[in-house]
Amino acid sequence: MISDTSLYTLAIFLGSAAMLMIVVYHFLEVNAQDSETLSEKRRADAIPAAKAKN
Repeated sequence: MISDTSLYTLAIFLGSAAMLMIVVYHFLEVNAQDSETLSEKRRADAIPAAKAKN
């Protein structure tokens, strides 16, 4: 069976690894460059239509 010390060490390691992965993900996401532009159809769906003037 796993000892309390081994369980504690495993929990600390996995928690630290998870936090490191979160920081790396955010770093990569912030510094990512958009390599493709939105297609016309997707752009039309993303931008709300202008209200018609009466």
